[in-house]
Amino acid sequence: MRQMVLDLGAEKPQTLDNFVAGQNRELLQLLRQFANHAADMPHERFVYLWGESGAGKSHLLHALAAATKARYIPADSAQEAWQYSQETPVYLIDDCERLLPAAQIDAFALFNQVRENGGLLVAAGAAPPAALALREDLRTRLGWGLIYQLHGLTDEEKIAALTHAAQTRGMAVSAGVLPYLITHFRRDMRSLSAMLDALDRYSLETQRPITLPLLRSLLQREGEPKTE
Repeated sequence: MRQMVLDLGAEKPQTLDNFVAGQNRELLQLLRQFANHAADMPHERFVYLWGESGAGKSHLLHALAAATKARYIPADSAQEAWQYSQETPVYLIDDCERLLPAAQIDAFALFNQVRENGGLLVAAGAAPPAALALREDLRTRLGWGLIYQLHGLTDEEKIAALTHAAQTRGMAVSAGVLPYLITHFRRDMRSLSAMLDALDRYSLETQRPITLPLLRSLLQREGEPKTE
Protein backbone atom coordinates (compact mmCIF):
# COMPACT_ATOMS: atom_id res chain seq x y z
CA MET A 1 0.00 0.00 0.00
CA ARG A 2 1.40 3.42 -0.96
CA GLN A 3 2.30 5.77 1.87
CA MET A 4 0.48 9.10 1.58
CA VAL A 5 2.90 11.78 2.65
CA LEU A 6 1.29 15.14 3.39
CA ASP A 7 2.25 17.88 0.96
CA LEU A 8 1.39 21.28 2.40
CA GLY A 9 2.98 22.98 -0.57
CA ALA A 10 0.35 21.45 -2.85
CA GLU A 11 -2.50 22.75 -0.70
CA LYS A 12 -5.27 24.88 -2.14
CA PRO A 13 -4.42 28.57 -2.55
CA GLN A 14 -4.72 30.74 0.54
CA THR A 15 -7.56 33.22 0.04
CA LEU A 16 -9.61 35.62 2.12
CA ASP A 17 -12.62 33.39 1.53
CA ASN A 18 -11.03 30.28 3.02
CA PHE A 19 -9.55 32.10 6.02
CA VAL A 20 -11.52 31.05 9.12
CA ALA A 21 -12.06 34.38 10.88
CA GLY A 22 -12.95 33.35 14.42
CA GLN A 23 -12.40 36.44 16.56
CA ASN A 24 -10.75 38.29 13.63
CA ARG A 25 -13.88 39.31 11.71
CA GLU A 26 -13.21 43.05 11.90
CA LEU A 27 -9.70 42.59 10.51
CA LEU A 28 -10.93 40.32 7.73
CA GLN A 29 -13.53 42.91 6.73
CA LEU A 30 -10.85 45.61 6.55
CA LEU A 31 -8.56 43.44 4.42
CA ARG A 32 -11.45 42.73 2.05
CA GLN A 33 -11.71 46.48 1.57
CA PHE A 34 -8.00 46.58 0.82
CA ALA A 35 -8.44 43.83 -1.76
CA ASN A 36 -11.57 45.24 -3.38
CA HIS A 37 -10.80 48.94 -3.34
CA ALA A 38 -7.04 49.17 -3.50
CA ALA A 39 -7.22 51.67 -6.36
CA ASP A 40 -9.43 53.98 -4.26
CA MET A 41 -6.89 54.07 -1.42
CA PRO A 42 -8.93 53.53 1.76
CA HIS A 43 -8.47 55.98 4.62
CA GLU A 44 -6.43 53.43 6.59
CA ARG A 45 -3.33 52.82 4.50
CA PHE A 46 -1.09 51.07 7.05
CA VAL A 47 -1.99 47.93 9.00
CA TYR A 48 0.17 45.79 11.26
CA LEU A 49 -0.83 42.24 12.25
CA TRP A 50 0.73 40.31 15.10
CA GLY A 51 0.08 36.98 16.73
CA GLU A 52 1.44 33.55 17.52
CA SER A 53 2.74 31.16 14.89
CA GLY A 54 -0.12 29.43 13.09
CA ALA A 55 -2.68 32.19 13.75
CA GLY A 56 -2.90 32.97 10.03
CA LYS A 57 -0.71 36.04 9.45
CA SER A 58 1.02 34.66 6.36
CA HIS A 59 -2.28 33.25 5.10
CA LEU A 60 -3.80 36.74 5.08
CA LEU A 61 -0.78 38.31 3.38
CA HIS A 62 -0.71 35.63 0.67
CA ALA A 63 -4.48 36.04 0.24
CA LEU A 64 -4.09 39.79 -0.28
CA ALA A 65 -1.26 39.18 -2.72
CA ALA A 66 -3.55 36.92 -4.76
CA ALA A 67 -6.58 39.20 -4.54
CA THR A 68 -5.04 42.45 -5.72
CA LYS A 69 -1.99 43.85 -7.48
CA ALA A 70 0.39 43.52 -4.58
CA ARG A 71 3.96 42.55 -3.72
CA TYR A 72 4.55 39.98 -1.01
CA ILE A 73 7.88 40.64 0.73
CA PRO A 74 9.27 37.94 3.08
CA ALA A 75 11.76 39.15 5.68
CA ASP A 76 14.70 37.61 3.83
CA SER A 77 13.89 39.18 0.44
CA ALA A 78 16.61 40.62 -1.76
CA GLN A 79 17.01 44.39 -1.87
CA GLU A 80 15.13 44.81 -5.16
CA ALA A 81 11.95 43.48 -3.54
CA TRP A 82 11.87 46.57 -1.31
CA GLN A 83 11.91 49.07 -4.14
CA TYR A 84 8.78 51.20 -4.42
CA SER A 85 6.93 51.28 -7.74
CA GLN A 86 4.01 53.44 -8.83
CA GLU A 87 2.64 50.34 -10.57
CA THR A 88 2.37 48.42 -7.28
CA PRO A 89 -0.38 49.79 -4.99
CA VAL A 90 -0.06 47.26 -2.14
CA TYR A 91 3.01 46.02 -0.21
CA LEU A 92 2.92 43.07 2.19
CA ILE A 93 5.82 42.55 4.61
CA ASP A 94 5.96 39.22 6.48
CA ASP A 95 7.87 38.10 9.58
CA CYS A 96 9.02 41.57 10.61
CA GLU A 97 10.75 40.17 13.70
CA ARG A 98 13.22 38.43 11.35
CA LEU A 99 14.32 41.54 9.44
CA LEU A 100 18.10 41.85 9.33
CA PRO A 101 19.71 45.30 9.70
CA ALA A 102 19.99 45.93 5.94
CA ALA A 103 16.38 44.88 5.37
CA GLN A 104 15.26 47.16 8.22
CA ILE A 105 16.76 50.09 6.34
CA ASP A 106 14.97 49.02 3.16
CA ALA A 107 11.66 48.57 4.98
CA PHE A 108 11.99 52.02 6.57
CA ALA A 109 12.55 53.57 3.16
CA LEU A 110 9.58 51.68 1.69
CA PHE A 111 7.26 52.99 4.43
CA ASN A 112 8.31 56.54 3.66
CA GLN A 113 7.81 56.09 -0.08
CA VAL A 114 4.37 54.57 0.37
CA ARG A 115 3.36 57.51 2.58
CA GLU A 116 4.72 60.09 0.15
CA ASN A 117 3.57 58.54 -3.11
CA GLY A 118 0.42 56.67 -2.20
CA GLY A 119 -0.25 53.00 -1.63
CA LEU A 120 -1.22 50.51 1.02
CA LEU A 121 1.11 48.56 3.30
CA VAL A 122 0.29 45.60 5.50
CA ALA A 123 3.01 44.15 7.74
CA ALA A 124 3.01 41.16 10.06
CA GLY A 125 5.14 40.01 12.96
CA ALA A 126 5.23 37.82 16.03
CA ALA A 127 4.78 40.68 18.51
CA PRO A 128 3.48 44.26 18.68
CA PRO A 129 5.79 46.85 17.06
CA ALA A 130 7.07 48.17 20.39
CA ALA A 131 8.20 44.68 21.41
CA LEU A 132 10.19 43.93 18.24
CA ALA A 133 13.99 44.01 18.35
CA LEU A 134 14.21 46.46 15.44
CA ARG A 135 15.58 49.94 14.92
CA GLU A 136 13.41 52.55 16.63
CA ASP A 137 12.42 54.46 13.48
CA LEU A 138 11.13 51.27 11.87
CA ARG A 139 9.15 50.32 14.98
CA THR A 140 7.56 53.76 14.75
CA ARG A 141 6.62 53.17 11.12
CA LEU A 142 5.11 49.78 11.91
CA GLY A 143 2.88 51.48 14.48
CA TRP A 144 1.72 54.25 12.14
CA GLY A 145 -1.67 52.78 11.29
CA LEU A 146 -4.03 50.19 12.70
CA ILE A 147 -2.58 47.39 14.82
CA TYR A 148 -4.45 44.11 15.12
CA GLN A 149 -3.66 41.13 17.27
CA LEU A 150 -4.54 38.04 15.26
CA HIS A 151 -6.29 35.60 17.55
CA GLY A 152 -5.86 31.90 16.90
CA LEU A 153 -8.94 29.71 16.74
CA THR A 154 -10.17 27.90 19.81
CA ASP A 155 -10.42 24.12 19.63
CA GLU A 156 -14.19 24.45 19.27
CA GLU A 157 -13.79 26.87 16.34
CA LYS A 158 -11.31 24.54 14.65
CA ILE A 159 -13.66 21.58 14.99
CA ALA A 160 -16.56 23.66 13.65
CA ALA A 161 -14.49 24.81 10.65
CA LEU A 162 -13.28 21.28 9.88
CA THR A 163 -16.81 19.90 10.28
CA HIS A 164 -18.12 22.47 7.80
CA ALA A 165 -15.31 21.67 5.36
CA ALA A 166 -16.04 17.94 5.61
CA GLN A 167 -19.76 18.47 5.07
CA THR A 168 -19.06 20.68 2.05
CA ARG A 169 -17.03 17.85 0.50
CA GLY A 170 -19.64 15.23 1.35
CA MET A 171 -17.34 13.45 3.79
CA ALA A 172 -18.86 11.28 6.52
CA VAL A 173 -16.59 11.74 9.55
CA SER A 174 -17.27 9.65 12.65
CA ALA A 175 -17.66 11.30 16.03
CA GLY A 176 -14.37 11.69 17.87
CA VAL A 177 -12.20 11.94 14.74
CA LEU A 178 -11.86 15.74 14.66
CA PRO A 179 -11.34 16.23 18.43
CA TYR A 180 -8.62 13.56 18.29
CA LEU A 181 -7.05 15.18 15.23
CA ILE A 182 -6.64 18.62 16.76
CA THR A 183 -4.97 17.20 19.87
CA HIS A 184 -2.68 14.67 18.14
CA PHE A 185 -1.52 16.62 15.08
CA ARG A 186 -0.12 20.01 14.16
CA ARG A 187 -2.58 22.59 15.40
CA ASP A 188 -2.61 25.26 12.68
CA MET A 189 -5.59 25.26 10.32
CA ARG A 190 -3.46 24.88 7.21
CA SER A 191 -2.03 21.58 8.47
CA LEU A 192 -5.38 20.40 9.83
CA SER A 193 -7.10 21.12 6.51
CA ALA A 194 -4.35 19.26 4.66
CA MET A 195 -4.84 16.28 6.96
CA LEU A 196 -8.59 16.36 6.30
CA ASP A 197 -7.83 16.13 2.58
CA ALA A 198 -5.40 13.28 3.25
CA LEU A 199 -8.02 11.46 5.31
CA ASP A 200 -10.49 11.73 2.45
CA ARG A 201 -7.96 10.29 -0.02
CA TYR A 202 -6.86 7.58 2.41
CA SER A 203 -10.48 6.56 3.01
CA LEU A 204 -11.08 6.21 -0.73
CA GLU A 205 -7.81 4.34 -1.26
CA THR A 206 -8.42 1.85 1.53
CA GLN A 207 -12.21 1.65 1.07
CA ARG A 208 -12.64 2.31 4.80
CA PRO A 209 -14.90 4.85 6.52
CA ILE A 210 -13.35 7.87 8.22
CA THR A 211 -13.19 6.65 11.79
CA LEU A 212 -10.77 7.05 14.67
CA PRO A 213 -8.88 3.81 13.75
CA LEU A 214 -8.42 5.13 10.19
CA LEU A 215 -7.09 8.46 11.48
CA ARG A 216 -4.68 6.69 13.86
CA SER A 217 -3.49 4.51 11.01
CA LEU A 218 -2.79 7.55 8.82
CA LEU A 219 -1.02 9.41 11.61
CA GLN A 220 1.21 6.38 12.18
CA ARG A 221 2.04 6.22 8.47
CA GLU A 222 2.91 9.91 8.45
CA GLY A 223 5.01 9.52 11.59
CA GLU A 224 3.23 12.46 13.21
CA PRO A 225 3.78 12.79 16.96
CA LYS A 226 1.29 14.53 19.18
CA THR A 227 1.74 18.30 19.12
CA GLU A 228 0.94 20.16 22.33
